[in-house]
Amino acid sequence: MQITKRFQYLLLVATGLTVAISACKNEDTPAPDPLSITSISPTQAPVGASIVITGTSFNATPASNTVVFGGNATAQVTGASTTSLTVVVPANAQNGAISLTSGGTTVQSPSSANFTISNREVITLANSITANQTLTADKIYALKGYVYVSNNAVLTIQPGTVIRGYNQSQDPENQNHAGTLIIERGSRLEAKGTAQAPIIFTSSQAAGSRKYGDWGGVVLIGRAPTNQGTSRAFEGGIRGTFDSNLNVADDNSGTLQYVRIEFPGVALSATPNSEINGLTFYQVGSGTTIDHVQVSYSGDDAFEWFGGTVNAKYLVAHRTFDDDFDTDYGYSGKVQFGVALRDPNVADQSGSEAFESDNFDPGVPVTAGLPYTAPVFANFSAFAFNPGVPSSANTAGGSGAYRAAMHVRRNTKISIYNSVFTGFPEGLRLEGTADGTLANINNGSIELQGIVFGNSEIPNSTTVVRGIGDVTTAAAQAYFNTASRKNQIIGTDITSLLLNAQNFSLTAPNFLPQATSPLLVATNAATGGKIADSFFTAAPYRGAFNTENWTAGWTNFDPQNANYDR
Repeated sequence: MQITKRFQYLLLVATGLTVAISACKNEDTPAPDPLSITSISPTQAPVGASIVITGTSFNATPASNTVVFGGNATAQVTGASTTSLTVVVPANAQNGAISLTSGGTTVQSPSSANFTISNREVITLANSITANQTLTADKIYALKGYVYVSNNAVLTIQPGTVIRGYNQSQDPENQNHAGTLIIERGSRLEAKGTAQAPIIFTSSQAAGSRKYGDWGGVVLIGRAPTNQGTSRAFEGGIRGTFDSNLNVADDNSGTLQYVRIEFPGVALSATPNSEINGLTFYQVGSGTTIDHVQVSYSGDDAFEWFGGTVNAKYLVAHRTFDDDFDTDYGYSGKVQFGVALRDPNVADQSGSEAFESDNFDPGVPVTAGLPYTAPVFANFSAFAFNPGVPSSANTAGGSGAYRAAMHVRRNTKISIYNSVFTGFPEGLRLEGTADGTLANINNGSIELQGIVFGNSEIPNSTTVVRGIGDVTTAAAQAYFNTASRKNQIIGTDITSLLLNAQNFSLTAPNFLPQATSPLLVATNAATGGKIADSFFTAAPYRGAFNTENWTAGWTNFDPQNANYDR
C-alpha cells in the first residue's frame, strides 16, 4: 500500500515538473514588425531626383509598393528591400507627408520627416553637342542661342525634364539667335516622356510674364525626300540646306513622346521665311516616332513639315499665332488625331489657318520636281471663334486676321479625312492653277472627305468653300459637296454638333463631344481610300475625339502660370 502511494506521489511530482518545463518553453513565432516609415533621405529634393525611404516591412518587389507624395502624386519605385525603398520625386509633387501602401496597409511618414520640393539646379547646354548626352529630370536645362546636336550624337531626355529657352539677347555666341534645339542629320533626339511625367520645353520667363516667341523651338533635320534641290537654305538662319539627293524614306531622327513645347516660334526678322516654328521637321523620315506632342503659344506655326515622310499621332496646337499644321516641299507622311484650340483675339498678318498646304513656291511649274506634298491627315479638330460670327478683321492681340480653316494651294496633294472645323471666316480655300490644284481635286490626288465646317460664315458672305485662281468657287463647291465625300456645312449655330460645354475654354478645355453628337455617328464618317493604310487606327467618327480624352494628364492649357522651378 505504501509502495503504491509512493509511486503515485512520484508520478505526480514528475507530471508537475513536465508541466513546469513545458510552461517555460516558448514555441510562439514573434509577430512581424508593422509597416512603417522611419526616415526619408534627403527630406528636400527637386522633381526628378531619387530619394530613399527607410522603415519596416516593405515589399521587396518595387511594384508592390505604392508611394504617394503630397498633391496625390504617385512616385516611381526604382529599388526595394524590406527596409528601404528608392523612389523618384514625381512631377506635380507638393510639400508634405509621403504615404506608403504595401500589403493592403497604408502608412504615412512622421511629421519630423515631411518632404519639401526644392528648386532644380539650372545647367546651360553647350551650343555644340557632338557626343551622346542625357538630360535628367532632377535638373533644369537652359537653351541659349542655337544648340546643334551633330556628329551622329544622341541627345536623350528623361521623363519629367524641363528645358527652358532664352531670347536672342541671351545668345552666348552673340549672333542674336533665340534658344533653339537643332538635331542635325544623322543625330537623334530621344525624348520619351510619359503621361505622368511629360518632357517640357518652355519659356525662361517667370510665371505671368511668358509670351509668344520667347525662344526658338525644336528642329529636327533628316535625310528623307524633298523637292527643294540642294542649295535652298533652312529657315531662320539655321545652318545647312535642303538636299534632294537624300532619299532615305525611313530615316530616324529619334523620338518625341509626351512632350510639351511652350512659348516658342520666334520671328527673327521682317524678312519672309525667317521664322522658327514650335516643332519643325526638315526632311524627317518615317523611322522617327512622334506622338503626344503639344505646342502652345507658338509665335509662328505650331507644327510645320518641310518634305520628309515622318508620321505622327496625337498632336495638340494651343493658341497658335499663325498656322497650326503647315505642310510644304514634298511632305508625304501620315498623321492621325490632332486638335487645335485658337485664341480668337490672336492671328498673324499672313492670315491664320488651321491647315496650310503648299508644294512649291508661287510661280514654280507643277512639273518642276518630285515628290509632291501629299500627306494624309485624319481625325482632326480645330476650334476658333465661339460664340458669335467669326471675324475677318485684324485681331486685337495679333498682327493680322483669320482666314480659312483649310488653305490648299500651290499644287499640293494633301488629303484630310473625318475632321471638324468651327469658327473660321472661311472653311475651305482651294487655290491654284488648272494643271495644279484644279487637276488634283478632279483626279483624286486631293481627297477631302468626312469634313464638317461649322460657324464659318463672315458678315455679308455665305461662301464657306471658296475657289481662288483657276479654281472657281463653283468648281470648289461642286467638289466639296459631292455626296459620296460625306462633307457637311453648318451655319453659325453649331449647337447641333453637341460639343462639350467646355470645348472652347482656353485654359481648361474638354473636347469630348456629348454622347449623342452626330460627329460620333459611324455612318457619317468616311471610310476606305487613303485611310485604309495600316498606320491609321480605325476611327469611324469625325473629329479628334470619341469617348477617350487622349489629352488627359500630360497636357497643360495654362502654361502661363505653371511653376517650372521645382
